[in-house]
This record gives sequence, C-alpha cells and structure tokens, in this order.
Amino acid sequence: MFKSIRWRIAFPYILLILALMVGVGLYLSSFLTNNYKAYLEQQLTNEALLASDAIARRVADGAPPDELDRLAKHWSELIGARVTIIAPDGQVVGESDFDRTLMDNHAHRPEVNQARNTGRGSAIRYSDTVGYDMLYVAVPIRGAQGGAQGETLGYMRFALSLQQVDQTINNLRGSLISAALIGSLLAVFLALWIVNRTTRPLEDLIQAAGQMRQGNFSARLIPASNDEIGVLTRTFNDMAIELQADITELEAERSRMAAVLGMMTDGVIIVDPQNRIQLINPAAVSMFDIVHPEVEGHSLIEVVRHHQVDELLAASRKLNDSQTTTIEIPARQIYLQATATPLGAALPENTLLLFQNLTRLRRLETVRQDFVSNISHELRTPLASLKALTETLQESALDDPPAAQRFLSRMATEVDALGQIVEELLELTRIESGRVPLKMSPTPPEQLIAKAVERLNEQAERAGLTVEIDCPIDLPPVLADATRLEQVIVNLLHNAIKFTPSGGDIRLSAKTQDDLVIFAVQDTGVGIATDDLPRIFERFYKTDRARSGGGTGLGLAIARHLVEAHGGKIWAESVEGRGSTFYFSIPTVE
Repeated sequence: MFKSIRWRIAFPYILLILALMVGVGLYLSSFLTNNYKAYLEQQLTNEALLASDAIARRVADGAPPDELDRLAKHWSELIGARVTIIAPDGQVVGESDFDRTLMDNHAHRPEVNQARNTGRGSAIRYSDTVGYDMLYVAVPIRGAQGGAQGETLGYMRFALSLQQVDQTINNLRGSLISAALIGSLLAVFLALWIVNRTTRPLEDLIQAAGQMRQGNFSARLIPASNDEIGVLTRTFNDMAIELQADITELEAERSRMAAVLGMMTDGVIIVDPQNRIQLINPAAVSMFDIVHPEVEGHSLIEVVRHHQVDELLAASRKLNDSQTTTIEIPARQIYLQATATPLGAALPENTLLLFQNLTRLRRLETVRQDFVSNISHELRTPLASLKALTETLQESALDDPPAAQRFLSRMATEVDALGQIVEELLELTRIESGRVPLKMSPTPPEQLIAKAVERLNEQAERAGLTVEIDCPIDLPPVLADATRLEQVIVNLLHNAIKFTPSGGDIRLSAKTQDDLVIFAVQDTGVGIATDDLPRIFERFYKTDRARSGGGTGLGLAIARHLVEAHGGKIWAESVEGRGSTFYFSIPTVE
C-alpha cells in the first residue's frame, strides 16, 4: 500500500489529523473539566459566603441546633447542595441532609482547615456518608461587628455531588469526542480528496507513459491546472510529440534502409568487436545458404562457415583499413568478392562485410572464352580443308580435270558449312535482338509435332530409330509462329536422332498444365553429363559426344531464344547413358 505516492502523502496527513484531534480532544476535555469544577467551586464559595453572612447573626445570638438544621435545609433547597454548619471546635451544629448527631467532628476536614487558615477552603474527596465523590467548599462564619477581622463563629460548608458533575462532564466529553470524530472523518475525506486530485494527473501520466512503452505514441493528456502538475503534463505532451516525430522518422529511415538492403544484390553483414552478427541482408543469407535467417547475435564463423571470411575480417581489423579477397564456394559453384571495411566513427569497432557475387561474371567470361574457342574450332576445320584443297589445286590438280572437279566439289561443301555457320549466327543474333518478327496465330500442338516428325521421319528410319507421337487432338491451340515453333521441335528431334543409337526410341508428346502446353522430346540415347546440363543451351557449347557428331552447336541456343520469344520456357532432364528429355512450354490461346 505504501508503495503508492497517494498513501505516502495521505497516511502521514491522516495520522497528523488524528493525532491533533486526539490531542485537542484530551486538552479540551481536561480544560473543560478543570474549568467547570473551578466554576462550581467558585459558585459554591460565593453562595457559601452569602449563606454564612446571612446566618452569622443567628449563630452569634446562639440559635439552637434545630433552627440551624432548618436554615441549612432552607439553603440546601435554594442552591441544590448539601449544607453543613460547623462550630469552631468542629462539632456539626446544622445539617441539611443527614442526622448531625451521628456525624463525626469536622474540625480536621481539609476544607475546614483551609477555611480556618485562609478564609476559604475547598476539597474533592470520597464521602463515606453518601458513598461517592463530593466537592466541598467551606467559609468561616464571622461576627457582624468585626467583618473580615471579626470573631469566627463557625464554618459554613456546602457540598455538591460530583456524580452529576461527572455526568455533565462526560456528556461534554462525548460531545467533544463526537465532534472530534466528525472533524477527523471530514479531514480524512478532505485529505483523500486532495491527494486523489493531486495524484490523478500523475496516474494519467503513468498510464500515458505505459501506452508509449507499448508503442502508442499518440497518447496525450489534457492539463487540468496551471500548477507544477499542469506544467509537467504539458511538458509530457511536448515530449510525446517530439518522440513520436523522432520514432516516425527513425521507422521511415529504418524502412528505407531495410528496403535498400533487401533489394541489394550484394550481401551485407555488420559484425561487432566480438565477431557477432549485428545485421545481415537477404542477399548474404542466400549467398551462404543460411537455413535460419534470424542469426543476429550469433558468431560470424558459425553462420558463414568459411575461414577466408574470418581471415579477411581479422586482417581488416589489424590494419584498420579495407581489405578485399575472392572467395569460392565449390559446393554451390559460387564466386564472391568480399570486402571488409571498419565503420569507424559511425559504428565504432564494428566492421562492414560486403559480398559481391561474381558468379555471373565468371560464367560470362567462361561463355566468352568457350564461344571464342568453339567458333575458332568450327571455322578452323572448313578453312583448313579449303586451304589444303586450294593448295592441291594450285600445285597439280588443275592438270587433272576429274581430280580438280572433285576438289572443287569438296570446296563447295566446306563453303556451304561456313555459310551455314554464318547463317545460323546471323539468325541467332536477329532472334536475340528481337529483329525477327513472329507471325503469331492459334496453332494446334498436334500439327506442330506432326510436321516436324514428317520432315525427319526418313532420317530416323535410316538411323534405325522408332518415333512415337503422344499428342491428344483435343489440346487447346497455342499462340505461336508455326514455322518458328516447328523449327524448335525439328532441332530437338534432330538432336535426339543424332545421339540415339540404332534400335532406340524417340517419343514426342504434349499435355496441358494450367494455361500452358508442355511439349516433350524424349530419347533413349547417350544422355548428357550432369556438369554439362546447365550449359547446353549456350551458343557453340558442345559436350564431348556432341563434337563427334558434327553440327554447329547453335541449334539449342536458337531453340531457347525462339521459345522465350513465345513467352515460354525450355529445359532438359537427362541421366547419362539412359537418354534425355527436352521440355518447352508455350502459353495457350486466351
């Protein structure tokens, strides 16, 4: 309970109020009791003086005790108190309430002694006669001729029961206690009201701060006063506005940075001085084939599992400068250029690792080298043959017309081969550049397959191969340039015939899948090695078996570009020694 500021303020205040009320009550009770008794004592004393003065002559004249009893009773009735007339020797000579003959000598009673010595006396004590406390007041009865200096004729004593006095005082105390309780309750309620009014803005501030902690920065408070709490409330609102603006700006900046990092093709990793990853983008996750992308806080070497990265990071920190190296991941055939750069004042002791994927550049370089090698190989053979035939003609064959005719025929064949290479290169270049117009029209798939088989059926029969067609006639038509798409099927069928041993089977099929028609050319030939399979659609790329079979190596490249120009995709599946299957997809007519 005392953890709350409300009770830390209210509880001492309530204790103070109660202590004050109790103290004031006790003081007032004692004060009123004393003053009331003093008032009664003074009142009785004054009445005793009047009575003593009134009976002084009678006492001086030697009035008998019976008359004094009558006078005592008369005064008792007048003032409502017990009246006792005492002789100078202490003998009771007049009594209003009791039989004086049975009463003891009163010479040594405190009030009588005090009256004898000072002229007035009073005492409060328990009365054995009546059985309760009494207030006694005694004054001397003096002779008339002497006044204050006259002879003491006796003592006039008034006694008042304190039972009634105590009851009256108790009533006053009850009233005081009631008033104190009511005042205390009112003070407590007032204290609680003041505390609640004071602490309510603080509670509102706490709730608003809690909402801000949960991410709700739109929480605002209405100032209820112009005091310190009101100033604190307005300051809190201003702080919330500024904080919301800062958070919004930071979130926007973070979103921009996340978008940039997410769209970057380069991998980015930031590590702290303990080599723990603080940031990693999706490109880096993909490059290192990280299964669980939530790797912030993990060790760099644990995540990338590549010693060269760790060595690069160590070198950059040692030299406090950027370091670059090339990393190869053989398992995935990926080449990376890694750069480690200390971030300096931006992020002290943190290091930025940047990974650029050079795999495509390496592959393009390899394709370029292979292209030069392949085109050189393809041109070297016919050119060498032409050179040899030309030299032979120049040396001796011109004198032998039949031999010269044979040489010229062979030269024409080599020139045709060169022409075919150039023509296919030009055709491929036009297709790649998009300069070949496609005459698109709805075409039945079975028609394309049938025409291609018709063109090469005789060649397949000479090779001792069986060609099968599996193409339902109810397939939807495809939107295609029939001539160009037929060329694709012819190229694939020609390769299947070329690389399938005699007695093998070739199967052409088509089926629908979603909004596509999937064409397939399947053979039982020699197959394609797994390492060669990703590159068979490159220009001039040939496997070792392909080279033995002749050809320019451009057929599959032309087929790929023609299929892609139709909005489709071409791919191959093969198991070396067990044949190959070439697929391509073409969209159907909408």
